[in-house]
Amino acid sequence: MYFGWADAGLNPRMGVEYYEQVAERMGPSTNSFFRLFMVPRMFQCDGGVGVSTFDAMTPLVRWVEKGVVPERIIGSRIVEGKTIRTRPLCPYPQVARYTGTGSIDDAAHFICRQP
Repeated sequence: MYFGWADAGLNPRMGVEYYEQVAERMGPSTNSFFRLFMVPRMFQCDGGVGVSTFDAMTPLVRWVEKGVVPERIIGSRIVEGKTIRTRPLCPYPQVARYTGTGSIDDAAHFICRQP
């Protein structure tokens, strides 16, 4: 599941609260079948001033069909047909943190970690 942190139509906490309710009910095994990816600065489903273009389907298919758990999804910010920024989308509650070296516009220079 993914949810934009800048969603003006639905409060982004709704996505977080839903995930937390599932995790509370299902217990520690929740991450084996359900992940939430919060997308910084994305509106409802897409748009916004952050990264809002990403392929959520391929990681889902790989998880279901091959057992490859999505540890991150790469999101892109595309302006006038050109990718100007990439960022990792991390499974909640992890967040993307800059490693301190390299371009801040390249997902390769970020890691997913607990806040």
